[in-house]
Amino acid sequence: MSAILMAGATALPVASSAGSAGLTAAPVNTRAMWLWGADPAAEVITWAVQQNVSEIFVYVAPSVLTDGGLGRLQELKERAVARRIKLRALGGETGWVTNHAAALAWQRTVVSTGLFDGIHLDVEPYLTDGWTTDLPATEAAYLKLLDRMRGASTLPLEADVPFWFGQYRVGRKNLADEVLRRVNGVTVMSYRDTATGPNSLLDVSSDWLARGKAAGKRVRLAAETGPLADCSYCTFHEEGMAALTLELAKVDAATRQTAAFGGIAVHHYGTWRSLPA
Repeated sequence: MSAILMAGATALPVASSAGSAGLTAAPVNTRAMWLWGADPAAEVITWAVQQNVSEIFVYVAPSVLTDGGLGRLQELKERAVARRIKLRALGGETGWVTNHAAALAWQRTVVSTGLFDGIHLDVEPYLTDGWTTDLPATEAAYLKLLDRMRGASTLPLEADVPFWFGQYRVGRKNLADEVLRRVNGVTVMSYRDTATGPNSLLDVSSDWLARGKAAGKRVRLAAETGPLADCSYCTFHEEGMAALTLELAKVDAATRQTAAFGGIAVHHYGTWRSLPA
């Protein structure tokens, strides 16, 4: 997942947008996390339980059926089920923006394992050359990717998104709204090291939370724990575990009336567990 923090876009048949009826803020201490590495299943689930993580975004290699990695995922699933933790398959090559065949092949592999409760897509179109050379075509290709992946599987589809997508247009429509129409929920890369106030987790996510409420879609916020040389205020790497825990609790407290709030995801397991106290 990129830590790019840019500041500020073809509509197709899409997922329903029912509005906020029935949405209520996720319970306090609702947590998720990314898992990019091949860490031992027992250690991962033990940590998840300790941190109240109820969903793990598990990276799945396109070659998982042949590279020897399937056994570890099967063990992870067994241990996760025992602790009522959901696993969502994490994938997202930048090239998938235009190479939809590769993305769909990966998705078919994921589905064939029978191990996952959903698809968690981390495709970042702004990292492609097309974002600067042909923005309309790149946006259209990204939205078409979401359409095709949603249509190719019954598994719920979620996407990682930057907080600033709402600043972009797709013709006469808003890019953030168009993404929400196509997915079951989003996780906003709201990477800041304070919970509230100017330039905070909640501040940079406010646009997505409002759009999520209007669309009837869950919006999960996210915190970074890895080192970011170009943005120290975007990560808890320097502040440590106690500060992370305190600030995320403040987010929980401040979102009790925020209907679309779907909890907080921490990026990522490897750096989270190594934070200084």
